[in-house]
Amino acid sequence: MKELPIDQGTRVTLHFALKFTDGQVIDSTFEKEPASLEIGDENLPENFEAYLMGLKAGDRETFEVPPEKAFGQHNPSNVQTFKRHEFSADMVLEPGVMISFADARQSELPGVVSRVEGDQVDVDFNHPLAGRTLVFEVEIIDVEPVATAH
Repeated sequence: MKELPIDQGTRVTLHFALKFTDGQVIDSTFEKEPASLEIGDENLPENFEAYLMGLKAGDRETFEVPPEKAFGQHNPSNVQTFKRHEFSADMVLEPGVMISFADARQSELPGVVSRVEGDQVDVDFNHPLAGRTLVFEVEIIDVEPVATAH
């Protein structure tokens, strides 16, 4: 059987790890069950899928992903300032605390408190990995056409 390269319309079983360039692991399946995803199903961000294109079962690759191709550059306009009284009184507000906000469409928007000063609370809505270069390591286990995947 001819090795099928990864492309739109394929289901891929793979191990992957996402790490910082210093080797700190953010997420990995290497110690667990492999992940299975369909190219284009948005399980993986499109930019990460792009790295998989053309790989075949048995391939093992490590990619360095710049911020533009990962989660974007850190955008200062995504940091917003709130007043302390806009939060419930018993809420712990200190740098690093993650808070979930509902956006206009009522979907969840996570923000991380970046600064608390007096009555001002700065919340950073950038993706926590924004501005970081990431290492994307993959081991392709199986590639099959979606049509035959039951």
